[in-house]
Amino acid sequence: MAAMYSVEQEPVDRHPLARGASPEAIREALLPEDRVRFDSAFDAALDELRRHRDLTVLFDMLEHWRRIAIVQSDRGRFTALARRVAEQVTGEASPADEPLAVTREKAGI
Repeated sequence: MAAMYSVEQEPVDRHPLARGASPEAIREALLPEDRVRFDSAFDAALDELRRHRDLTVLFDMLEHWRRIAIVQSDRGRFTALARRVAEQVTGEASPADEPLAVTREKAGI
């Protein structure tokens, strides 16, 4: 992927997680426990950028986390997804009262 950047006037009705979303918008949409991982990935990408003067690493990292943020932005759907994946991985349904962190660990997500 080639690093590209452009500055345009943002449409007022643009979704905050559309392509080119700001790091702040991406971070805000993540589950609290993933914000720490995002921060670490962001810092590592910035370190890489400083060393190699290549924005691609930063843009790729932001796109990766933007996609995760889109999935996590609807907490109910994300929880249902995690439960389905955990069931496929373990062969057992997760209890209804199971904490999401436990379900995610079983699912590997």
